[in-house]
Amino acid sequence: MISPKQKKILAFPYSRYDALICDGAVRSGKTSLMVAAFIDWAMREFDRQRFGICGKTVKSATENMLTPYLSMRYAKKRYTLCWRSSKQILEVRQGRRVNYFEVFGGRDESSFALIQGRTLAGVLLDEVVLMPESFVNQALARCSVEGARMWFSCNPGNPSHWFKKEWIDKRKERGALYLHFEMTDNPSLSQKTLERYQAMYSGVFYDRYIRGLWVPAEGLVYDMFDPAGNVYQGDIPGLAHRSQRYIACDYGTTNPCVFLDIYDDGQTVRVDREYRWDSRAEQRQKTDQDYADDLTAFMGERWRPVLADPSAASFIAALRQRGVYVLAADNEVLDGIRRTGVLFQRRKLLINSRCAGLIEELQGYVWDEKASLHGEERPVKQRDHGPDALRYFVNYLPDWRFD
Repeated sequence: MISPKQKKILAFPYSRYDALICDGAVRSGKTSLMVAAFIDWAMREFDRQRFGICGKTVKSATENMLTPYLSMRYAKKRYTLCWRSSKQILEVRQGRRVNYFEVFGGRDESSFALIQGRTLAGVLLDEVVLMPESFVNQALARCSVEGARMWFSCNPGNPSHWFKKEWIDKRKERGALYLHFEMTDNPSLSQKTLERYQAMYSGVFYDRYIRGLWVPAEGLVYDMFDPAGNVYQGDIPGLAHRSQRYIACDYGTTNPCVFLDIYDDGQTVRVDREYRWDSRAEQRQKTDQDYADDLTAFMGERWRPVLADPSAASFIAALRQRGVYVLAADNEVLDGIRRTGVLFQRRKLLINSRCAGLIEELQGYVWDEKASLHGEERPVKQRDHGPDALRYFVNYLPDWRFD
């Protein structure tokens, strides 16, 4: 079954519009259908041309768009598909006609160089709100083949975001068809699934991912954190035996340095202890060697993987010299906050009451409202060392933990 809104996606290639913009709630049925419609349009209108399929990263584009498409019975029956993972190119054949769909990641400002020099007949940009403007503009500039069209998909972000101001608000000038999706526009979602997703988020993420609204991030970052539901008391017998143990670190010299002792049983994450050294308060600054000694003492006899601030190269080197297994943590901020919020909302992330510093910081962790006015989303960089260390660990968890 296809919803009326999804039918408009399928009708877009036959319209007078140059671009298609689909935004709205998660799981609203926009992305998977866009990929199928994009490839159908390309195969009908072009032969031996190149197209761009873009996500925030090559991995996210592959997992969110290509992998579902390659498993579609419709696609396998209609086309001969050859995915060349080493080159990130999908070759699609239909009889003598063949086209090539290259996957790109628009993670940061340097990403525009990856797509520079290509000649494209069309581009599909998923998660476009998460991409820098320079990358998007470069991708669009590559669409120089006659008849090229641009396809955009995203969940809402800050109302001052450049994409909303330059594309959604100017859609008539841009010759773009704009479709706004809600979760109810996806006919394949059951009521139970709808309710599950509605219970996953709160605050700004609920407004954006469930209601599909362009709203600013304001107030507390973790407004779903509840001391009654997310804090536990005392020791839990047998915790170490039935859980994987990790240490997460946010390194600081003049700023506080924080270590978190974390246990994960595959269902619930528990932050059991914390180490904190504030050189300003203590009026003594520690060296990398001092911190490495403190961390090994904090771990005790049974050493476990350490997720460390990726910018702390000298501290990581000092730990590795001692034989500690260190992973440079993923420092993705916004997605890490979203993932952490999901676990707090589900009461699957618990903090021991003895982690007083972390609990205090979580309750005072707020969005930077001045940055929000310029379309930037970031927390205030004050008393954020415990939340940063916690986010490093949450970013390490597999994606299925947040479905």
